[in-house]
Amino acid sequence: MRALKRLDPILIQAVIAAALSFAHIHDIAEAAGQTGWKAWAYPVSVDLLLVAAWRRMRKVRRDGNAWLWFLVAMAASLSANVMTSGVMDLSSPPNELRVIVAGWPAVAFLGGTLLVHSSRSTSTEEEREAPAQSPQEPASKPPSPPAEEEVKEPAKEPQRPVLVSYTDAGEALGVDAATVRGWAFNEHVKKYPGPTSNTVRVDLAECKLYQTRRLVGA
Repeated sequence: MRALKRLDPILIQAVIAAALSFAHIHDIAEAAGQTGWKAWAYPVSVDLLLVAAWRRMRKVRRDGNAWLWFLVAMAASLSANVMTSGVMDLSSPPNELRVIVAGWPAVAFLGGTLLVHSSRSTSTEEEREAPAQSPQEPASKPPSPPAEEEVKEPAKEPQRPVLVSYTDAGEALGVDAATVRGWAFNEHVKKYPGPTSNTVRVDLAECKLYQTRRLVGA
């Protein structure tokens, strides 16, 4: 008695409605020429398609495919309930009913296949769209103080030679031009080409340096 009190009245009503609809679909299938186990297979097919579409609708919202096959199964069940109410003579059903009943297995198979495969493809797409969880990165170490940069002194540009003639170099150093020419001839100072092919120039600073060395050596 306690178990009966705990039963949900809505559940009891659903079981009664399902049993009546099951029987009505069986009667329609049997009247259309489907005898034996085939007549009982029709209500099973309709109810399974209805349940599959309902579960699909609850899992994926706004699924037009699930709504379509839910309405198809509901229309088949509702039509069987109406036709067994006396509006049609089941002893001599029309040929249209026989055609619809004979073609129902293919329709139910198509609907069930589409519902199953669409649910698998949707779950696969959701897995692909889900972002992969990146591994947690270790806590970053505090930045090390920047190393002191060595201050580099600007490179000194090499001193450009001051090119003068033997005469000018002798006047600047207080010696004869022949003396400066001798330094250049003996390669004590470097000779540079002059403005013409017959002239020679020497570096005044190099001549001063060589003269200073000679005086120190003397």
